[in-house]
Amino acid sequence: MRNSEFTASGSITQFISQDTVSALEALLNGASAKELNDAACVIACAFGDSGSFSQLASEESENRDQKESKLTSSFHNNLNLLVQKTWVEKSDETLKEQALFRITELCDACSKKAYAENYENFLAILRDVVYLMFGAQAKKDDFLEYALRIDPGFGIFWWYISNLPPKSEWSDEKCRLAILLGMYFLANY
Repeated sequence: MRNSEFTASGSITQFISQDTVSALEALLNGASAKELNDAACVIACAFGDSGSFSQLASEESENRDQKESKLTSSFHNNLNLLVQKTWVEKSDETLKEQALFRITELCDACSKKAYAENYENFLAILRDVVYLMFGAQAKKDDFLEYALRIDPGFGIFWWYISNLPPKSEWSDEKCRLAILLGMYFLANY
């Protein structure tokens, strides 16, 4: 994993359990549906979930599509509000407008279950939104440590995002789980 340790002197396990670190490894490297679902649920717990994410992860879950639609809507509303309320430099106003447009496009694509096709776009949008929130600090090598220090919950989320591969050849279901985990955190942030 790229960012399983954030500094030479501090470990990510100061903020999360070793089980969560292992779950991320399983999500990144796992193949079976059960292994991926179990890993996603452990990561969701690190994001504050009390068990409801399992209904999104499981293919056998009753009303899974309805719950997924509700999550996508909450993600869209919260992330839009976050971006709209973020003050930016004049030079970043265009990026802010583009981010708002791209968030809507992403949510529309996810409502059509186009996860694998939108995995890279999802990560790019999150990087842009985090840049809008934190400015140049978000592009520094020590941003993860900074994020963990100022807001451990957000730092754990950024640790997760930072460890996802920028491009993937994953199955649609694996991309779905990776995206839904990010959406889950931001829908409740």
